[in-house]
Amino acid sequence: MSTSTTASVSTHILDTSVGRPAEGVAVQLSARSRRAADWQALGGSATDADGRCKDLPALPEGTTHVRLDFAVEPYFEKSANQKADAQQDAPANRDSGAGVFFPEVAITFAVVPGEHYHVPLLLNPFGYSVYRGS
Repeated sequence: MSTSTTASVSTHILDTSVGRPAEGVAVQLSARSRRAADWQALGGSATDADGRCKDLPALPEGTTHVRLDFAVEPYFEKSANQKADAQQDAPANRDSGAGVFFPEVAITFAVVPGEHYHVPLLLNPFGYSVYRGS
């Protein structure tokens, strides 16, 4: 929760390749107090069945920038393995290259005290989009 001296952050992920929330994606939260300051790792969470991280750590007072790091490669590897198990007799994927183009997604944004920042990630194996939600 944000207070008059801090901001707060929440996120969720929608896997647009299947039209469903992305469950089990590790998310790390970091903050800094000015543009040139070092990042301070605050902790993390993983997305639930609804694709949401409901327990991200609170931001320290004086935070001006936030970074969310999403570890998406393990999610897509798990999804690919589940699809392969479901289609044991299906022909091999003709694109035998990497299963995911962006193995990690790092989103950095500026914050002001007293505001809440909801940052949805729309994700597929070869692209992503983010925006400030509500």
